[in-house]
Amino acid sequence: MLKVENLHFRYSRTGDPVLHGTSLELKQGEIGILLGKNGSGKTTLFKNILGIEKPKSGALQFNGENLLKMKRRERSRRIAYVPQDIHFGALSVFDSILMGRVSYFGLKASHDDYLAVEKIIEDMGLTDFAHRNVDELSGGERQKIAIARAMAQEPKLMVFDEPTGNLDIANEHLIMVEAKKLAKEKNISILSSLHDLNQALTFGDKFFFMKDGVVKYAGGKEIVTEAVIKDIFDIDVRIVEIENHKVILGGNYHAS
Repeated sequence: MLKVENLHFRYSRTGDPVLHGTSLELKQGEIGILLGKNGSGKTTLFKNILGIEKPKSGALQFNGENLLKMKRRERSRRIAYVPQDIHFGALSVFDSILMGRVSYFGLKASHDDYLAVEKIIEDMGLTDFAHRNVDELSGGERQKIAIARAMAQEPKLMVFDEPTGNLDIANEHLIMVEAKKLAKEKNISILSSLHDLNQALTFGDKFFFMKDGVVKYAGGKEIVTEAVIKDIFDIDVRIVEIENHKVILGGNYHAS
């Protein structure tokens, strides 16, 4: 379980607080969606969870371990990051995924590291791409490689920063299906920001609405209401049910 308790953070000693009392809980195997306007604190929260930034106060725990006292290499074995903008360099798909094993092998990969990468490539249907240069692939394929590289870390939590932001509809669906499969089959928790509320409803198990540096609303699909969306995004929408699924209509409901 990821547990964020009363997190406070500012980028400089005299700067305005970006997070002030931020808290959330995400169970193992759950997909949590972080929603809020730009500037609400989503990216800063990610940076604190990943160890890129350190909070002024508060607690960060994962499966009972104190993340704030954990070395970067140890944290990277538990938490993997899939950014929106992916840069691999002139590497093959195989070598790009192998880079996800660095926290295990350091300077030289072992036979076990190569076997682990081969299994991930097979599991994710990437065998036909294994020896191609990543730069030759489509945006959706590169995003899939990024997920595979994150999987090579053997994490228990994956953090996605708007993973479908630069993709077309077909590749958006591909990435969402792959991520959901990982969560359910591998019992991996996923915490992701998304800009499309309907996509969030399809993908997520739990929802965290951020405003002014705090998680103001948290829970399952029952908390995704017209009133909450109005409060967080200042837009008017209508929510209807189609075949027992919530659908958000009206307004500019992209949370970007």
